[in-house]
Amino acid sequence: MKIFHCDHCDHVAFFENVQCVKCGHTLAYLPDLGVVGSLDLDPETKTWKSPLQRAAGKEYRLCRNYTDQNVCNWAVPADSKQEFCQSCQLTRAIPDLSRVERHQAWYKLEVAKRRLVYTILGLELTTDGLVFEFLADPDDPEAPRVLTGHADGLITVNIDEADDVVREQRRTQMREPYRTLLGHMRHESGHFYFDKLIAPNPEQLERFRGVFGDERADYGEAVKKHYDTGAPANWPDNFVSAYATMHPWEDWAETWAHYLHMVDALETASACGLSLQPRRKDEPSVKKVPDPVKEESTKFAKMMDGWFPLTYALNNLNRGLGLADAYPFVLSTPAVNKLRFIHEVTTTSLPAPRE
Repeated sequence: MKIFHCDHCDHVAFFENVQCVKCGHTLAYLPDLGVVGSLDLDPETKTWKSPLQRAAGKEYRLCRNYTDQNVCNWAVPADSKQEFCQSCQLTRAIPDLSRVERHQAWYKLEVAKRRLVYTILGLELTTDGLVFEFLADPDDPEAPRVLTGHADGLITVNIDEADDVVREQRRTQMREPYRTLLGHMRHESGHFYFDKLIAPNPEQLERFRGVFGDERADYGEAVKKHYDTGAPANWPDNFVSAYATMHPWEDWAETWAHYLHMVDALETASACGLSLQPRRKDEPSVKKVPDPVKEESTKFAKMMDGWFPLTYALNNLNRGLGLADAYPFVLSTPAVNKLRFIHEVTTTSLPAPRE
C-alpha cells in the first residue's frame, strides 16, 4: 500500500479515508491514477475534479456505494456507464440490510475486498470472472449455514467473519495463528488465480505439481483426513500453515495469500521509507525495505532480504504494545520455494511501476 496525501493541503491520507481531516476536502481512490486524492465538485457538471496535473481533463463521479451506502470510497470516470466502481462491481450479493449490524459487516467486507483488489491491480492480474457474495446465515437454525469458499470464480464470505468476536473464537477453536477478513479474501482469490494462471497452462501445471504436489488427489478424502487427524506434527518444515497440508490446492491458496500479504506489507514499508539500522551487526538490518511492485525491486531474493527484518520489527513493536505477533509465522526453505514459484508466476510479464 502506498502512502497518500491530500492534494489540497498535503496532509497524510489513508486508503480508506473519505475526507481530509485537516482541510475537509472530499477524498476518493482514483483507480486510473492509483492514488487516494482530494476532489473538487464542479457545481455545473456535478462531477468531481482532481487538482493533480496528471488528472487534467479528467472528471469523476463517486461510486454509488459511496454516495448511497457509505461503504465505499472509490471514484468512477464520469463518462463510464457503470454506477459502481471497479471493486464494487465485483460484489454480486450482499446481506439483508434491515439489520444495522449487517450494514457494518458489509462495510468491513468491502474494505477488505478493496485492499485485495488494489494489490491484484498492482500486480496487473485480471479480475475477469471474479465475483463476490457476502451472505448471512438463514434465520432458520435447521437450514444450511453459509460456507466461506470459492467455486468457479465465485468467492462467498459468511458475514459472521466480520464480527471480531466470532472470528477470534473461530481462530482459537481452529488453532490458527492468524485469521482476518483480508486473509480470507486473499486465500479464496488464490483458488481463482490457480484456475486462471496454472490449470490452463500445461507447463505451469507440471511445475506446480513439482512444487506443491499433485492436485488430482481426491479433495473430499483430503478434507476428511485433515479434520479427522489434523496436520502432521512436522508441518512447519514444508508449509506456511497447518491448513496448507490438507491438499495441494489449499497449499497453493495459503501460499498465495501469504505472498499477497508480503507484497502489501513491503510496499507500505517501502512507501514509508522504512529502514532498519541496528547498533549491533548481528541484528536484522535493511538499508531500505524494497517495493515488490516496482520493476527494479521484483527479484524474489531482494523481497526476502527485506521481509525477514521487517517481520522482526513488526513483532517487536506489537509485543511492546502488549499485542500478539503481527507476523506469527516461520518460513521454512520449502515454503520459501513455494513463495518463489508464485512470485515467478505473477511476474512473468513485469508490471509497470506505480507512480
